[in-house]
Order: sequence, then structure tokens, then C-alpha cells
Amino acid sequence: MLWRNSRTALALTLFVLFLAHAAHAAEIIDADICIYGGTAGGVAAAVESARLGRKAVIAEFGSHLGGMSSGGLSQTDIGNKAAIGGIAREFYQRLGKHYGKDEQWMFEPGVAENIFFDFVNESRAPVYFQQRLASVKKEGARIVEITMENGKVFRARMFIDASYEGDLMAKAGISCTVGREPNSQYQETLNGMRARTPKHQFIVPVDPYLKPGDPQSGLLPLIQSGDGGVPGAGDQCVQAYNFRLCLTQDPANKRPIEPPAKYDPARYELLARYVEALVDAGKPPKLGDLMHIQPMPNGKTDINNNGAVSTDFIGANYAYPNANYAQRAQIWQAHEDYTRGFLHFLATSPRLPENLRREMKSWGLARDEFRDTGGWPHQLYVREARRMVSDYVMTEHNCRGELKAADVIGLAAYTMDSHNCQRLVKDGHAENEGDVQIGGFPPYPISFRSVVPKTAECENLLVPVCLSSTHIAYGSIRMEPVFMVLGHSAAAAACQAIDAGTPVQKVNIEKLQERLLADKQILEWKSNTAKK
Repeated sequence: MLWRNSRTALALTLFVLFLAHAAHAAEIIDADICIYGGTAGGVAAAVESARLGRKAVIAEFGSHLGGMSSGGLSQTDIGNKAAIGGIAREFYQRLGKHYGKDEQWMFEPGVAENIFFDFVNESRAPVYFQQRLASVKKEGARIVEITMENGKVFRARMFIDASYEGDLMAKAGISCTVGREPNSQYQETLNGMRARTPKHQFIVPVDPYLKPGDPQSGLLPLIQSGDGGVPGAGDQCVQAYNFRLCLTQDPANKRPIEPPAKYDPARYELLARYVEALVDAGKPPKLGDLMHIQPMPNGKTDINNNGAVSTDFIGANYAYPNANYAQRAQIWQAHEDYTRGFLHFLATSPRLPENLRREMKSWGLARDEFRDTGGWPHQLYVREARRMVSDYVMTEHNCRGELKAADVIGLAAYTMDSHNCQRLVKDGHAENEGDVQIGGFPPYPISFRSVVPKTAECENLLVPVCLSSTHIAYGSIRMEPVFMVLGHSAAAAACQAIDAGTPVQKVNIEKLQERLLADKQILEWKSNTAKK
């Protein structure tokens, strides 16, 4: 293009260059400690950092604080409450104050998020929402800055990856894994593909083929091809995700549960056949047999998976841990569509008993929860994604008390728990695979080395959520109160490393434990003094 007036051309050229520079000029946020992930663990890390005199900042992928603790997981899983101390315990005490009790471990999502905001506001820790990580800059073994897709740059002396996915960890080049390790790798017994899956299983036979009895006709939707692998062998399967739904029967607070845009009842043929088989066997199901309806305050619920075909979208999440943001958005939507379709099918299908349909129709989304997402939870329950591989890997042996880490920074207390990973055909019938629920052991210590990378990989990063653990041990550790405990302890370690001018791996563990005990963390399990 030619300009008639050279002055005009120059002015316009300079203006365009100015706009281009402004568009690409990075906003730089400096802090002592940058926390990637506004999960409950990330909030705890920010609070502890501030209480120890350090400036912390949170960069959160979404638009909410608290992760699953404010995203629908309102029935707290822990195993033994006495194993929880520090900021995590303070969170449940603040919930208690809201409900007029000493502590509250069952709560409404919105109440929980308000408390998380109270925490960060009191700590004066800035929170930046909608921050999608684009790149990580390192100098040697240290992260110096992380850049978001929107151009924001976060610089800090220490970084904490408190996300469920471990994106900061992965982009920083830290060793990590996805899926189930073989039992042989760490001499475990509950890892890898399971030979038997007795729970959340089909309790009556269900034909898996499009044309009953004809394998050549193909498989029904929601069933995977293949034999599932060799028992005990490792694979890339990831335990199922779902949404933890907040429903109500209160007419004044109930909104309809709309079906997905492309609802197809044929997708739920497996569910129809299962219910029909249960009825034929004299075991007609109630709604609570098809999903776990956990009552919460003020007439609300926390809905979880229950049984053979439920809210878990088995086999649909394998790509999620390593996917990009666009791919993850598609996986989130697929899970929402599956769940909405599942609920709509329960409410409307003539294949199901009338009393079951009537019971489902009595429920709706709570109008006063998740207001900006139409009553739908803002967080997909990412039960497990990447897991770091550091110098110390938590295993089944730790859970059972056969190994005891001396560098303890918190306790885990839940059973070794995995949701199903596959739904296959076995002996001509549909069968779920992967569910594990093995407990019977006391709370056990979590190693500090399991939340820090190998020294050669990074000196200023801590990973309290996607910590170094096998699949089956992670199933015990991966509870929201424990993530808060580990986020708290990770921040204390980060502050100590800054004070001492050392890599995080070199912090004085005795001094760290002294700090944590002063913060009322629980570092040792004494059964004779344990409170229920």
C-alpha cells in the first residue's frame, strides 16, 4: 500500500509499531514464591508463605479457588481426621464456625470457596485467574520465570506446582509418569492391571454386544476393546474422572438438569441392560445404587460414583494428563455431556422402572451453587494425572507401614483407593477393571523428598499435589486435606530455602519439622492419643 503523505505514513507506522509492542509487552509479576494452581493445596501454600513473611502469588488456570474442595467434593475423604493439622485443620474449623460447630467436614461448595478467598485476602496474596502456562525459563537447575499464554510473566525465587495436572513440573523438565506401574517395579501387590475387581462391579451378567450374543456386531458404547492386559502389568490407564454434583430437591432452589446438546439414549444401552438384568434377577435398583447421594447442609448433596455404571466416565481420560488446554477442554466437555446424558437417561428412559425415573426427576442442580457455570461444578475431578518421579517414591510399602520416611512433612490416612480404569469384555460379559479399596492401616508419614524433584532437575520447585508416588500409593495420598497439608509444608520449606540460600533439596529437615510442629502440623501418629 502506498501513502500519499509520507508524514501520515510515518505516523501510522509508528502507531502500528506502538500497538504491536503494547500487545506483546509482558506484564511481569514478581514474588518470593509463585504458586501455580489455586487448589486447596495452593491456597494453603500461599497462606503459609505470607505468615512466614514472604510475598506469594497464585496463578490459577480457571476462575475459582479451592479446586475440588470448592468444586463439589463436599464429603471430605480423609480416613482419620486426627492426622490433619496446620492450615488444613484451620480450614475445617472455619467451616465449623460458619455452621455453628467446632469443625465441619461436610459443607456447601460456595461456603468453602468463600473461606479460601478469606484466606488469600488475609494473606494479601494476589490471585491471577485464567492463567494457562505457556513456557518455563530456567537458568541451570533453577526456574527463573514462567510465562502464560496471555503474556503474563511470573518471576520468583521459589515455585510451587499445586495443580492437579503437574503442568509446571512437566514444562520444567522434571521426571514424571502417567498410568499404573507394574507391580514388579517397586515390588508392590496392588499396582498395574487387576486380576479381580470385586467392587463397583456388575453384580449380574450384562451382554456387551450391539446385537446380544453376537461378538461380530461390535461393542456397546462405554465398553472398550481388548483384553485389558496382563494382571500386575503396568499400563497408561488413568483411574476414572467424574463431576461431584451439588443437587437439591428443594423446589425453591432447584434448576433443571438439561441433557447434552447431542443427547442419544443409545449411548446408555449398557445402563439400560444392566437395570433390566437387575430387575429380572429380583434386585431392582434404587437411585442410590446407581450413584452415591451424600447429603450436605441445607438440603444439598455431593454426588459421587457408585456401582457398575455411574458418574465415572471410565476410559475417557487417558489423554488428559499430557493434553494441551484445547484438548483438555474437549475432555471436560465430554465428561459433562456423558454425565448430563446419564442423569437425563435415568429421568426419562422408558427402559427403566417408573419409580427410578420419578426419583431422578425429584433432583435438580442447586441454583445458589456454581452460579457462573449454570449450577454445574467448575472443577472436573482429576483424581490422578501426572506424578513426579523423584529420589523418593511413595509406594504401597509406605501405606502399609513397611517403610517409614524419616523426613516426614505430613501424614496420609486414607485407604489405597483407585476408581476403575477400564470397562472390558470378559467371558462374554461386561466387566469393570481397576477399582481398589484396601485399608486397615494407621496414618503414615509422607517424605519431604517425595515433593521435591531430583536436585539435578530443579533446585527451586516443590510439587505437593502431583508428588512422587506410585499409582496405588497416590490413591491413598490424593485427598484434599492432605494436599492442604503438603501445600503448607512445601511453602514452609520454600521459605526456609530462601532464608538459607540453598536448593530446596538441602533445607535442614529438622528445622523444617520444628517449624511445622509450631504450625500445628501432625508429623507422628500416636494411636494412644489419637482423636476421632
